Amino acid sequence: MTIEARFLIERGDFTLDADFIVPAQGISAIFGASGCGKTTLLRAIAGLEQPSRGYLKIAGEVWQDGDRFLPPHQRPLGYVFQEASLFPHLSVRGNLEYGYKRLPPEARRVDFDRAVTLLGIGPLLARRPEGLSGGERQRVAIARALLTSPRLLLMDEPLAALDRQSKTEILPFLERLHEELSIPVLYVSHASDEVARLADQLVLLEQGRVRASGPIGEMLTRVDLPLAHGDEAEAVVEARVAEHDETFHLTHLEFPGGRFTVAKKDLPLGQPVRLRLLARDVSLSLERHEGTSILNIFPAKIETLVDENPAQLMVRLDAGGVPILSRITRKSATILALEPGKSVYVQVKTVALLG
Repeated sequence: MTIEARFLIERGDFTLDADFIVPAQGISAIFGASGCGKTTLLRAIAGLEQPSRGYLKIAGEVWQDGDRFLPPHQRPLGYVFQEASLFPHLSVRGNLEYGYKRLPPEARRVDFDRAVTLLGIGPLLARRPEGLSGGERQRVAIARALLTSPRLLLMDEPLAALDRQSKTEILPFLERLHEELSIPVLYVSHASDEVARLADQLVLLEQGRVRASGPIGEMLTRVDLPLAHGDEAEAVVEARVAEHDETFHLTHLEFPGGRFTVAKKDLPLGQPVRLRLLARDVSLSLERHEGTSILNIFPAKIETLVDENPAQLMVRLDAGGVPILSRITRKSATILALEPGKSVYVQVKTVALLG
């Protein structure tokens, strides 16, 4: 099942001409610079814009096509904005019950207590919005949206108005929603760290048009896209906890291309984890070196090399089917005679666990 969207919206000197298909599951990030049309696209999906041309199909059900236009109040979706916009005269419980009690019991797909538990807002139920922190208000807003039992959840930069500490506090709750609920999410953001941590799919929007879309690991490492260039170019790798080394206080993480070693994490064996590898922290060698302090070394094959700047190249590699990026100097590439198809060893200086 998929989410299919096509919209043409002309507004003065700005035109949104967007067309994409993503799976109707997990988190799909709509990513791009400020002003590229992300919020306009989300509003069109919600039925809040009148496009010149529009088509929207959610998990097999057409919401919009030609003369057919399902009005906003009939679209079974939840919408979370940058600002929580809670009802100030109601308690947290009252805010949550506002939409929940308007649904007949048989239509409720998300249980009240479960939403409260998932967002960790049980202790807040009796409080009023003015007594909540920014992160707490946003968690309540997300729970309120879930309790309308949506078939699709729209989130428009939900962390943009929060300070760093509040973002850090709320991200684990968003990950829990991802793991435990089957509601597909369209998540608008211009923050690459949020997208790398949360998204399964990425839709890249540039100046009102979809430049490309696909799985997050593929999109971040496509060297024909701007995402794979610059100082923050990165790869995202899905791995599992394989072993704990109690002697050296290390944790080993397995992925299809080999094994990563990181400082010991209190995680159960088999736990899936997501890793972030910055291209600037990945070096290449023609042979496996033993006399080195770098622990994360595994074989890979070069797929392509492209110019990064006059002094550097960006190299995309395949490590057991997993794409990795390495930023190296042009001189190093010449000395090693690197070319597509050549086998090398990847040496990763720093690995970050996302979450």
